[in-house]
Amino acid sequence: MTNIPPPAEELRILDHELWRLDARRAQLLARRTWLLDVLRAAGPQAAPVHGPAGWPPRGPQPPRPEATAPGVQNVLLVLGGVLLTIAAIAFTLVSWGDMGIAGRAAVLGAVTTAALAAPVPLLKRGLRSTAESVAGLGLALTVLDAYALHEVALSSLDGTGYAAAAAALLAALWTAYGRVLGDLRLPLPAAVAAAQLPLLLWAAAADAGDHTITAALLVTAALDAAVALTTPVRPVRVVAAVGAYGTGALGVLAAGLLTWDAPGPSAAARAAALLALGAAIALGAAWRAPEERAALGLASAGGLLAVAAAGGVLRSALPGVWTVPACLACAIALLSVRGTWLPEAVRRGLFLASTAVQALAVAWTLPLVALVLLGPADWAAHAWSGTPSDARDAVTVSAPWMSGTESAPLVLAAVAAVLALTFRGGPPRPFALSGALLLAWSTALALPAITQLPYPAALLVHGATTVATLTAAAYTYTSATGDSDSFGDSTTAEGRRASLLPTTALCLTLLGSLHLVALSLASEAATLAVLGSLTAVFASTAVLPRWKHPHVRAVTTAAALAYASTLACATGASLDWRPQHIALLVLVVPAVAAVLAPRLGDRTTTVSAEITGAVAGLLAIGLATTDLPVLALVLALCGVIAAGTAVREDRRRVGHAAAVLFVLAAWVRLTAWEVGAPEAYTLPVTVPALLLGYVRRSRDAEASSWTAYGPGLSVTLLPSLLAVWGDANWPRPLLLGAAALAVTLVGVRHRLRAPLILGGATLLLTALHELAPYIAQAMGAVPRWAPPALAGLLLLTLGATYEQRLRDARRLRDTLSKLR
Repeated sequence: MTNIPPPAEELRILDHELWRLDARRAQLLARRTWLLDVLRAAGPQAAPVHGPAGWPPRGPQPPRPEATAPGVQNVLLVLGGVLLTIAAIAFTLVSWGDMGIAGRAAVLGAVTTAALAAPVPLLKRGLRSTAESVAGLGLALTVLDAYALHEVALSSLDGTGYAAAAAALLAALWTAYGRVLGDLRLPLPAAVAAAQLPLLLWAAAADAGDHTITAALLVTAALDAAVALTTPVRPVRVVAAVGAYGTGALGVLAAGLLTWDAPGPSAAARAAALLALGAAIALGAAWRAPEERAALGLASAGGLLAVAAAGGVLRSALPGVWTVPACLACAIALLSVRGTWLPEAVRRGLFLASTAVQALAVAWTLPLVALVLLGPADWAAHAWSGTPSDARDAVTVSAPWMSGTESAPLVLAAVAAVLALTFRGGPPRPFALSGALLLAWSTALALPAITQLPYPAALLVHGATTVATLTAAAYTYTSATGDSDSFGDSTTAEGRRASLLPTTALCLTLLGSLHLVALSLASEAATLAVLGSLTAVFASTAVLPRWKHPHVRAVTTAAALAYASTLACATGASLDWRPQHIALLVLVVPAVAAVLAPRLGDRTTTVSAEITGAVAGLLAIGLATTDLPVLALVLALCGVIAAGTAVREDRRRVGHAAAVLFVLAAWVRLTAWEVGAPEAYTLPVTVPALLLGYVRRSRDAEASSWTAYGPGLSVTLLPSLLAVWGDANWPRPLLLGAAALAVTLVGVRHRLRAPLILGGATLLLTALHELAPYIAQAMGAVPRWAPPALAGLLLLTLGATYEQRLRDARRLRDTLSKLR
């Protein structure tokens, strides 16, 4: 019995065998490459490579022909037929007048008969390509016969009408000729091509109007579609399909132009009937189309034409503002085909057509939505300049109102309803609901301006919309997960779809709140009321126990703190405070954030509060830059807040920021006091740094003195040393030298490298600074040859005692390496 392993074990075995095969193949390919390189390097004397018996021998090969024999034959036959056709045309047009009527008729008749009869024996002998070429010549001669007949015997007839009759007769004759000689491929497609002309030429000959000519094009397209869908002969089907698409496109374009230019309902109805005919042709072709892709495209085109036909009639009967809603209603009506007995491809095509019209309708509303959304931003340049009369004036600060768009909220609401009701399940459901929410929010955004609500009422409507979207965000986050403290895996497709609707609601909440703030800038009272209300709404949402999802709490916490900072600035401006005084009021926000951050419960909300508080602190610092004493106070208060945050175990690193803020506060205060001595700025940094270094060395005896004391000593010694070289007085060099000597002695006493080297180097450079005048005076009294002589003597001395100096250098290095 065969022991079949489990699927997992069998899959492992297969993977192992495939890996072995890949490895073996890689080895063989590498060996083959090496052998080829060896053979190439050996030159032409190398032994030939013997392949399998079926391989062709290597060596010079005869040149391959670039054209096949059938191809050459077809080219010759086509060229011969074309040349004979050109000769016949030249004979008919040029040499016609040199012969009598009997001779003319005899020549054309004989040549045409011979050309049409010649394919019969050629087909019997198997010369099909030659028969096709001769038959093509015969068909061309029939056209010349028709032309000659009109010029000789029927010249009194109208040329266009005669051409229509001749085209119809030739199409019939060519069809019969192709049916009789069933082995020829050319006559039937040529007959279909000739059939494109009779109706159009007849309408033109009858001086018919534009509607009749358009109808002729559409009827021709319908006949072509019927032929393309019923005939089994591929060349005929291709020519008929090309004719159907070409004449149909021309007819639809002409009908659309007639609909657009219709002066009244009657003309619009006639043009709409033509569009309806085009829609019927497209839908009928889609019903019978063998390929799903073609059926889908034809059904979509049919749906669009049906909507255009109905919309054209409604456009002429309704005011211009209702044209788009009327077309939208027609497009929504197309959705009723879902679940009917129509083929699946037709239903999908009509659904796509409806979707396209709805998308165009929504695009028509976008300029108005953009005006309503972005227009209030211009109040930033005219803040508190006066209360507008209504909502429309509030959004048109520097841009004119867009007339003719009053029906835009109806369009947005209708499409939102369609999205919410059409997709009631499945993966597209979250996307549809998100789109519906966006469109409903846009409707509420534009409605006050369109209805010209009073300014306070518009603020209330926008505020209610913001609260509603915030509630929807919090509720959908909670209901999507079943637990407000957790959320689905956002890395999976299902998790991303589940988070789409609440994320959309949350983004719309923030966008709506920004729009509300911009709208309120027109009035001082409105600004304060809106900022206070938004701060309270977002803060209450962040602390409500029901809505504890981290995403909602993080965003609402940050928004509450941001609007609180803005409220502080607006309050200070309302009280006519100077910016530096407003900065002290803004500092309340980072202080509150620092107090509340560890109590918010989750890491995401904590980080959000801390970042927003830090941004508010930077805002306060920026406001206080115009007054140095107040700036020093603000920096110090920020340092206090940062130090309080650093008390927490997980925020120890904030202590570095607190130290920097305290140092900056001290420096700004010294600058305000016009203190210019660098030691006043460096010593407040050096002393704490040395104390911290001492604590570090006490806890970790292996810590380097450069890490513990190097930064603190460098902060004071280096700036003071630079100041000494530019100072002509004696107190600074004396004090710096004494301090450097003390640091050097401490390094010697405790055998610390950093104090010893930094202190010694500073002491040496300070001494050189003090001796520099005397050295310069002595150099002026020394002859010019003395320095080179001294340098040469020094080099000789160093060269003579080189080995001893190296020994001393090694001893000094060993001594310094023992220091820490």
